[in-house]
Amino acid sequence: MNILVLSGSPKGENSITLQTVLYLEKLHPEHRFTYLHVGRTYRSLERDFSPAAEALKDAELLLFAYPVYTFLVPSQLHRFLELMKASGVELRGKYATQITTSKHFYDVTAHRFIKDNCQDLGLRFINGLSADMEDLLHEKGRAQAEAFFDYVLHCMERGLYETPPAPLPPAGKKPVTPARETEGKTGRAVIVADLTQEDGQLRAMVERFRAVSPLRTELVNLREFPFKGGCLSCFHCAAEGKCVYTDGFDDFLRNNIQTADAIVLAFTIRDHSMGSLFKTYDDRQFCNGHRSVTMGKPFGYLISGAYSREDNLQMVVEARAEAGGNFLAGVACDETDPDREIDALADRLAYAVAHHYVQSANFYGVGGMKIFRDLIWQMQGLMREDHRFYKAHGQYDFPQKRRATMLAMYLVGAMAANPSFQKKMGNKMTEGMLLPYKKALMQAARRAKKK
Repeated sequence: MNILVLSGSPKGENSITLQTVLYLEKLHPEHRFTYLHVGRTYRSLERDFSPAAEALKDAELLLFAYPVYTFLVPSQLHRFLELMKASGVELRGKYATQITTSKHFYDVTAHRFIKDNCQDLGLRFINGLSADMEDLLHEKGRAQAEAFFDYVLHCMERGLYETPPAPLPPAGKKPVTPARETEGKTGRAVIVADLTQEDGQLRAMVERFRAVSPLRTELVNLREFPFKGGCLSCFHCAAEGKCVYTDGFDDFLRNNIQTADAIVLAFTIRDHSMGSLFKTYDDRQFCNGHRSVTMGKPFGYLISGAYSREDNLQMVVEARAEAGGNFLAGVACDETDPDREIDALADRLAYAVAHHYVQSANFYGVGGMKIFRDLIWQMQGLMREDHRFYKAHGQYDFPQKRRATMLAMYLVGAMAANPSFQKKMGNKMTEGMLLPYKKALMQAARRAKKK
């Protein structure tokens, strides 16, 4: 079988993810593995896609291999996907799967992104392998990789693959009405947008938001920033927070965007996401490492396209706010009533800025930050800036530090396991657990009387 490995890491042959593929290749010399390092060579493929087109035509199985970057694939692989879809190369009926390495921080959204785009192309998609970065170094991880590849071969032999969703009719867009400029603006919001000449609808959404917003607004069009490339994951920034690129993005990000009171992201949905340029912007924020430096700032989105159909993109939008400690003030779309949604977003953002409003984190935020907490603790010798940030903000909230709570639970557990004690106490144990909450209710009542 001809297997085309689409390596999405900007590190090329030095990719950790690629080592799992090389391991499988050695175990299966009966198959021919061909490698296309799209994460490193996508620039040349922008000029001439024909080498990739020929390799795609010859392949029976496309194997995407990449590290997970900020909820999705690296921007370089994202750009390759755009080129592949635009090339018109016929892939219908071929098989596709994926292998990723990460610390499992939203690997699920990255996998879904690849799956959705493969199914757009008519590829027969087989669910992939999500491995920890160190899995290949352990017997269990190697066994999981071998079992995964055996499963892929079985599925191809039997004609098994994930059923693609039923095609939907084209989604329409509602027109956006221009609005009068709101007077007496205070505060500052930055709108980070991917605006092309063809994005007239998104431009109208941005203009209405700027007019009705009670906040002063500044527009940053990513098309005008001279990006020299996507994040290389070189860790040059790990010690001092300085990016290896000399295009000045790290300083621009910190001085022009992250100093705002609120941040709004604006894009047209492309290939189930925000597009490769926005992904470059996301990935290059790794100059801040795993530090949630915008913690407490409200975020909002202006999105043109069928957002209601993009459940994976919805998860990315919510999760990035939750994991960053940001209040998601809303997502204004142009599917139903863009004027009302834009006005509501502007109002909620201004309220959040004025009242410093931040919602408590849900599973997306709590679960994601626990992964990063453990990662930075282990890698503190390399990620020094991250380590200092996590210490300063009390993010090393390991449960083993709560010794008093643990001892109290041992005591409660011993009492609960004693039949005679249970009989004597009856429902009083439950009542005792409610005492701290009753105290909080009494305090609330006293505060209400003082108003």
